[in-house]
Amino acid sequence: MQKQSSMLLILLAAMLWGTTGTSQAFAPETAHPIAIGAVRLAVGGFFLLCLVLLTGKLTLKNWPLSTIFLASLSMAAYQPLFFSAVLMTGVAVGTVVAIGSAPIFSGLIEWLVLRNRPGTIWWLSTSLSITGCLLLVMNQATVSVNPLGILLALGAGLSFAVYTFVSRDLVKTHPPLSVVAVVFTLSALLLSPLLFLFDLSWVFSLRGAGISLHLGVLATGLAYLLFARGLAHVSSSTAVTLSLGEPLTAALLGVFVLGETLSLLSWGGILLLFCGIGLLIWSSRPTRQPDIFELAK
Repeated sequence: MQKQSSMLLILLAAMLWGTTGTSQAFAPETAHPIAIGAVRLAVGGFFLLCLVLLTGKLTLKNWPLSTIFLASLSMAAYQPLFFSAVLMTGVAVGTVVAIGSAPIFSGLIEWLVLRNRPGTIWWLSTSLSITGCLLLVMNQATVSVNPLGILLALGAGLSFAVYTFVSRDLVKTHPPLSVVAVVFTLSALLLSPLLFLFDLSWVFSLRGAGISLHLGVLATGLAYLLFARGLAHVSSSTAVTLSLGEPLTAALLGVFVLGETLSLLSWGGILLLFCGIGLLIWSSRPTRQPDIFELAK
């Protein structure tokens, strides 16, 4: 039951990430996507740091510095890689390549580092989910495929997979809130030079401030806190596959909030995503133990 609860926490985190695209659609026109990513991380890191200081759960003992730095570097790298990929090859292709490649990278990392080969259920669930993502892309009237953009999107997928793999070890020995607070504060510091390269005047408008708070507090701070809590009882490969709930949420918000229309093929993709994620959660259900009377028969 604990594993299923953890999977639901990760799925909820993915749903919060899925609001990112809709939020950016309402951002001021002067807001550059890369600047939005840097602001998102800065606000999220500050929120988590304040939260961990208020709760008094931050400890400075026994932190593996190399692991913390790798997690922070991976998260910092993900932001410019992902948003640059989206700029070059479009939102649909950039998102699907980045999010869709992450589970594959995660499975390979577990296989190579831990010698833990993912099971049949994981392969089936991941295949269904990635196929669903690809069908969602086909909803676009024009799909632009930029080789450099694809490469950057793959880099974003690898960064997220590494972050998840490394963070899972951290949350086993430290409180999840402390882990995300430290990692995201360091990530924000690593990306802080980007804040001086773009016009940030939009942040001080009412709409810009609202978007920044939503992206930083809900779609980053709260989302990654839920993700970290779920990681304590779920493998990194399973967690990354569950994160495919992000494009599923984004697609549904596009329909019901932004008024977008989906083709029949794209609705089929949504169904496959539901099936893939549902299969993964269903497979984690606790098996009923036979009682003593059944064993006696």
